[in-house]
Amino acid sequence: MRLLVIGGVAAGLSAAARARRVDAGLEIAVLEKGSTISYGACGLPFYVAGRVRRAEQLIVYTPAYFAKERNIAVRTGARVVSISHPRREVVLDGGERVHYDRLVIATGARPRPADPAIAALPQAFTMHTLEDAERLKRFLSEKRPARAAVIGAGYIGLEAADALRRNGLAVTIVEQSPHVLGRDDAALTATVRQRLERFRVELRLGERAQGVERYDLVILANGIQPNVELAAGAGVELGRTGAIRVDERMETSLAGVYAAGDCAEAMHLVTGRPVHIPLGTTANKMGRVAGANAAGRRARFSGVAGTAIVSVFGMGVAFTGLSGAQARQEGFSPVAARITARSRARYFGGKPITVELVADGGTRRLLGGSVLGEDGVAGAINVIATALHHRMRVEELDDLDLAYAPPFAMVWDPVLIAAQQLSKMV
Repeated sequence: MRLLVIGGVAAGLSAAARARRVDAGLEIAVLEKGSTISYGACGLPFYVAGRVRRAEQLIVYTPAYFAKERNIAVRTGARVVSISHPRREVVLDGGERVHYDRLVIATGARPRPADPAIAALPQAFTMHTLEDAERLKRFLSEKRPARAAVIGAGYIGLEAADALRRNGLAVTIVEQSPHVLGRDDAALTATVRQRLERFRVELRLGERAQGVERYDLVILANGIQPNVELAAGAGVELGRTGAIRVDERMETSLAGVYAAGDCAEAMHLVTGRPVHIPLGTTANKMGRVAGANAAGRRARFSGVAGTAIVSVFGMGVAFTGLSGAQARQEGFSPVAARITARSRARYFGGKPITVELVADGGTRRLLGGSVLGEDGVAGAINVIATALHHRMRVEELDDLDLAYAPPFAMVWDPVLIAAQQLSKMV
């Protein structure tokens, strides 16, 4: 039996690797349209900033590695132009036909189209692929731009602003919505604004990008959209988000065809509704489940809470689940508590960390949270995300037995302090 995977980055290669572990005798082939596989796209802003010295450091595996160590055939420069599921074959650019018995679609996502006039500017760049980052690095070196406009205040936009400031540019971020990071959270947005202003980055919210042609450099970071055209052309059903609809086994509406990664929907653990939240962590986990099922094992993907973290000039900004405003829009009766405490003992360099927790006033169920600070942010948000996965109530979170030692944590963890405060309010 042959398993064919379309897409050779996070989800696709995770699917192929997991399928190999499930079935050592399965024939597995991966088709990747680009020239590079298995690279860390989340590291691109850090490469542009100079914190990663060489682009090759972002490449995790090569086709040769997969052939030798995993017995998986990976072809680069192999663009699939159509899928014929009745014939169990795909057609490549150039006319070659490749047979499959089971198929995993991991076509990822692409930058959301910008204003054509802006996108056509010679100084306009995206930061989506390794090639994008290398072109931007050359431009910075050769043209020596002084002023940059970043369109979009999402993950890439904020990290791009950081990278460009480290290159000495004056930076302005323009975001159409009134919030950053696509999260309706006024307090989080205000904290991020203060951080940006401290490092002399102008943040303009609620504005459309106009007059950016006067900037020496323009970064298009106004979001991404799933690559679903190939799947839709084969008769695969799309979901209400516009991404590919899948069940908990990552199987699409076509039997034996699976989808994973940025092209597919996931179930939100808090709302119970399909969402499209394209993150590398999610892509890898979805790929593992798709690969296991495609190889004959029964596995399920439970869903996502939208847990994410981004660095804004050294300050971690993390969140999971719903903000208070989002919870209200979803029909909950949210109550929120926000506290600031030290991440660890002052004499061990502990710094302030701000934790906000949101719960439903009727059921006391935890709905979401955010953490901001320069130390201990990832650990704190991961505790909250774990609580969401297990549908904990506020008092159950407050009861957690968390570690304490002065070099690492306070005797009262900031998450527990926030839970105690919230317990008084619900």
